[in-house]
Amino acid sequence: MLTEVKNQFKVTLLATKYAIMKESLNKASFLMKVVFMILNNATFIVQWIILFAIRDNIGGYTFQQVLLLWGVTAGVYGISHFFFKNAYNLSDKINSGKLDSYLVQPKNVLISAITSDIETPALGDLLYGFIVLFIYGISLQVLLLFLLFIITGALILTSMTVIVNSLSFWFQKSDMIAETTTSMMTNFATYPEGIFGGAVKVLLFTMIPVGFTVYFPVRVITEFNIFQLVIVLAVTMITIALAFIIFYKGLKRYSSSNLMSARI
Repeated sequence: MLTEVKNQFKVTLLATKYAIMKESLNKASFLMKVVFMILNNATFIVQWIILFAIRDNIGGYTFQQVLLLWGVTAGVYGISHFFFKNAYNLSDKINSGKLDSYLVQPKNVLISAITSDIETPALGDLLYGFIVLFIYGISLQVLLLFLLFIITGALILTSMTVIVNSLSFWFQKSDMIAETTTSMMTNFATYPEGIFGGAVKVLLFTMIPVGFTVYFPVRVITEFNIFQLVIVLAVTMITIALAFIIFYKGLKRYSSSNLMSARI
């Protein structure tokens, strides 16, 4: 079991390495995509600077906490989209029968399918997250927790993306549901949780688990809470397990397109 996990990890790293090499053939284009994404994210902080010039507190968050919120969100988005780009178009692969090349390989189908390519601009999001963290104020504990939470957050986001995209095994046009869900997770994550209430807040801790990708992590980093840390880790493992279960149940219904393409 451990040998299989180790081998799959090596294959995943190799696929990522080749994807990066392919993207960086044009170094100028590669760097521009990354830099422009950093600048794009930075423009949104300007609006918060203006808002906090008017008010000291928004939704229970100070400006420092909003910075941290954006840092965690950018890191989560960056890791998920950079390393698991194809999770976001998994629905298309299912509907068009493009999973064939992954089925014939002696590797985990789901992991191979979602890690076979990278999204270059997402590296800018990841770097931006660390830039914001340094502005927020860094210590060893803050850095370690930040690293932990952008990884757990990315795994939750990716798992939820796989789950909603896997609905395509059962329903036509479910890609719209997938796009809406992943978009909502990213958009809600950039606003303080205090501005939401009632049914929306319940939604953010259930169907759209932004609470576990961003809100709990921000709480733990600012005021360490072991209970909330354990909850985040537990939710991460549960969503990963659900993603694998739902995908492989759906895979039994998969119809091949008989289109084969070579994969590394």
